[in-house]
Amino acid sequence: MTVVAQSSPLPTAGTAVQPLADRMRPRELEDFAGQVHLIGPGKPLRRAIETGALHSMIFWGPPGSGKTTLARLVAAHQQAHFIALSAVFSGIKEIRAAVDEAKRIRTDQGQPTVLFVDEVHRFNKAQQDGFLPYVEDGTLTFIGATTENPSFELNKALLSRARVYVLKPIEAPDIRRLIDRALTDMEQGLGHLQLEIAEPLRDLLARAADGDARRALNLLELAADLAEPVNGRLTVTESVVQELITGGVRRFDKRGEAFYDQISALHKSVRGSSPDAALYWYARMLDGGCEPLYIARRVVRMASEDIGNADPRALTLALNAWDVQERLGSPEGELAIAQAIVYLAAVPKSNAVYSAFGAAMQDAREQGSLEVPIHLRNAPTGLMKELGYGKTYRYAHDEPEGYAAGEQYFPEELGVRHYYQPVARGLELKIAERLAQLRTLDRKVKPR
Repeated sequence: MTVVAQSSPLPTAGTAVQPLADRMRPRELEDFAGQVHLIGPGKPLRRAIETGALHSMIFWGPPGSGKTTLARLVAAHQQAHFIALSAVFSGIKEIRAAVDEAKRIRTDQGQPTVLFVDEVHRFNKAQQDGFLPYVEDGTLTFIGATTENPSFELNKALLSRARVYVLKPIEAPDIRRLIDRALTDMEQGLGHLQLEIAEPLRDLLARAADGDARRALNLLELAADLAEPVNGRLTVTESVVQELITGGVRRFDKRGEAFYDQISALHKSVRGSSPDAALYWYARMLDGGCEPLYIARRVVRMASEDIGNADPRALTLALNAWDVQERLGSPEGELAIAQAIVYLAAVPKSNAVYSAFGAAMQDAREQGSLEVPIHLRNAPTGLMKELGYGKTYRYAHDEPEGYAAGEQYFPEELGVRHYYQPVARGLELKIAERLAQLRTLDRKVKPR
């Protein structure tokens, strides 16, 4: 059974085997680190907790931002029975067991139940739907925690019955205060060790945690285990801290929200003509473990979508960078991709082809199977020639200036369309001039 039921939702005094991060869970809202936008004085979640307005919730935020702790605090303030499930290990059987327990607690003790589901996005639709009847009839209050965007990962029925609270990464100063409290707390923390750790090293641990309070306390606990006696004091040295944080801890989930946020930031930086910001986000993605070939493919997309014919060389350069990465790998390929990114960010921009293609696709989908005009059809057989296929077609190369002025190429029912509207930047300036000249020639010719 993976249901974890607690009559008291808050941890008791720590033991040697209990991780420091678990022992240091806040017992009061005032001890909670960060999330001031939610639990600061007068903020929405704090008001709901203090007024007893218990309602179903979704906590969406990165690892170590306090989702589980907040759920426990909500239950504690409402004197509610607390049941915890992990969607990684639970299924319909565990959900039913939790519901039965909630019913029994309500009948026997008149006590409400908070059902907390960690990693709720791992549940499929049927499992998520399993909560709904019991949320609606008041059997339990549902609190889900997820690192993924609920809009994509949770079904609409569940979302409509729960309020989404967005948690942010915990800022370094708040994590630093958490580290200091853990070092002095005699009951739950490491105060009994009288550990010596210099102020700059505490700051370094806080920054290395990268917004994750749990990671900060795990690093601190490891540092304590590796501390050495120095002048009669158990001391965490700089070499120990540097060894612990080597390799970095930046948030980057190849299938999660951070992944799409960062590629979005890279694309928007290129579109916004900011080569420096584009390089930063590119470096962030590489540093987080993103496959360079994925980025190369997206850079090709940027070249077509955002530069287009304003500078057609951008597409060639992007493809060349992709080729270098495939042929040579890192670091040569990564540098070639960086070169392409900087070029794309710096040159004139145009989404004229992107917009024109979208408009043409819309017509193609919505206008049905319009026939090809008979003068544009090939006539490889005698019958086709008899039917007039291609009979009045004008071969552009035989026309003055290589242009068949007034010739129509759209289906008759559709009429003439002008999807492509070149912008007044880069090479498209010249393209626009050429198209304007051709349309002037068209206007001099009587329509068929």
